Amino acid sequence: MSGLALILLTAAVVMILALLAAAGAGKLARLDGATYPAALTRAAAAFIAVLTLAATCTAALAGLLA
Repeated sequence: MSGLALILLTAAVVMILALLAAAGAGKLARLDGATYPAALTRAAAAFIAVLTLAATCTAALAGLLA
């Protein structure tokens, strides 16, 4: 498998995980009684948090391997 294919596959997996985390956070917020805008805000925060965590881990691993 080429390097570019591996990078694209990894990015796709991270995006899917971020979307799943956002959907779960939005559903849990809605079950907790939050309004739709508040649940959407919580879902967006979870999505951004997962992407930030992935970027941080990538930077840390790149620093260790370089």
